[in-house]
Amino acid sequence: MLDIFVCEDNAAQRRSIVQTIQNTVLIEELDMQLVLDTENPYVLLNKVKTNQNTGVYFLDIELDSDMNGMKLAQQIRLFDPRGFIIFITAHSELSYMTFQYKVEAMDFVLKDCPAEAKVKIRECMLNAMERYTLQTNKTHKVYTVDIGGRKISIDYDDIFFFETSSNIHKVILHAKDRQIEFSATMKELASTLGSNFVRCHRSFLANKNNIKEMDSQKRIIYFTNGETCLISTRMMKGL
Repeated sequence: MLDIFVCEDNAAQRRSIVQTIQNTVLIEELDMQLVLDTENPYVLLNKVKTNQNTGVYFLDIELDSDMNGMKLAQQIRLFDPRGFIIFITAHSELSYMTFQYKVEAMDFVLKDCPAEAKVKIRECMLNAMERYTLQTNKTHKVYTVDIGGRKISIDYDDIFFFETSSNIHKVILHAKDRQIEFSATMKELASTLGSNFVRCHRSFLANKNNIKEMDSQKRIIYFTNGETCLISTRMMKGL
């Protein structure tokens, strides 16, 4: 998932940007979420310091602060080197400053024409999503879930276990920051996911790399995130 941040000191323009972002996420069914919109670059930076996901940053260059958008981008790069930075400005001539500040901006959105700015914001979001998916697939082994045309990619390392759903022909994926129900069977998953995933029970498929401990008496697996699942007697010895 990509987290979206907006820093714009004009309240009306910030609302417009946020509305465009939210509409695009909904209409395009993107695996993104708006985490923060603010006029204060220091508030945004403090949030980025503790954020775990890769970010998409829409930053006004001229902020009513001693930290402008370029300096903010420099600081963001220290904590999120893979993040996507898009500058929003009324001054296209300022684009040369990205070389001076060495922030590797993905794009610029010009405020002069609101209708064109909305189109550009949408294009930037789609581009960021495509690049992120390609980067993730190259650097990490991922499992991709297709839900009604929306593709969600999750690192194998972030998956704890799969559970049979009460809804027929569906399973629930338990991951680091979410649970997703989708159409599949345990048999299909066990045959495609590889040796790190072990069928520990007829209703559960566990990622053994994320197991913290097992209680053989209670027949319970404890995962590193605090969740649990069952182990069948038949699967106990092998696991």
